[in-house]
Amino acid sequence: MSLSGKRVLLTSNGDEVSFNLALNLVKNGCRLVVAGNGTQLFRNAAESLVSCVAVDEGSDRKTEKVVQVVEMDLNGNASEAIVDEAVDRAWHLLGQIDALVNCYAYEGDITPPLDLKEEELDKILRDNLKVTWLVCKAAGKRMRDYGIGGSFILLTSIIGTERGLYPGSAAYGSCLAGVNHLSRALAMELGKYKIRVNAVARGLHKSDAFIKTVSEEKQQKSVKDIVPLQRWLDVKNDLTSMVLYLVSDDSSFTTGIVIFVDGGQSIVRPRMRSYM
Repeated sequence: MSLSGKRVLLTSNGDEVSFNLALNLVKNGCRLVVAGNGTQLFRNAAESLVSCVAVDEGSDRKTEKVVQVVEMDLNGNASEAIVDEAVDRAWHLLGQIDALVNCYAYEGDITPPLDLKEEELDKILRDNLKVTWLVCKAAGKRMRDYGIGGSFILLTSIIGTERGLYPGSAAYGSCLAGVNHLSRALAMELGKYKIRVNAVARGLHKSDAFIKTVSEEKQQKSVKDIVPLQRWLDVKNDLTSMVLYLVSDDSSFTTGIVIFVDGGQSIVRPRMRSYM
């Protein structure tokens, strides 16, 4: 599976999952543009990524050409013009975009649905569903117009699936369910342009908002009942091989599916109440 020279746009909010995916994409030969909101968290993650790549690649390679950063000003807005401008900058920095890895998300606080404020709901809808739509549209138009095709990998989680219902995550989960459906709908519509679209529904890890609401002791005890492989997602390693496969040409006939990378959590018996 060769990824040498693949040009990838990865969207991020500076979280652990997207940081490690970005690092592993570069280590496997990709050129990368990381795009995200200009928060301090994102900027710190971007700086750390560049530093890690510089150490790994050695001083003889121009790190700034391997990984570059583009900010999208989404504070209070997620207009098509802002997203399109960011994708256009990424396109010109890379020369083209072969793959989009969309990790940008906003989980928000764990809040009962009847207590969720309208402004928080708007942000959750905007950052998780609208931004995903706009990024896919901007990248897809360019892939279509230049006739190069490509791959969209939309990262979601089991919270957006039937067996990932957790209290306090109704808005976030509904958005992720929408992204899962969007991946299938786009796969059907964009296949004629040789654009394949898949979603990766990851399992939960210890930094997820819902997991952090319970004690470390309860986390360790519950995971044995919740996940057949009896551990939480390893953010450094568990998603890498699947995302690399979907970026590569080896997945050229794979489109329109939601792939679970969750240690088997999606096959356990659904319950009316939270496992935790």
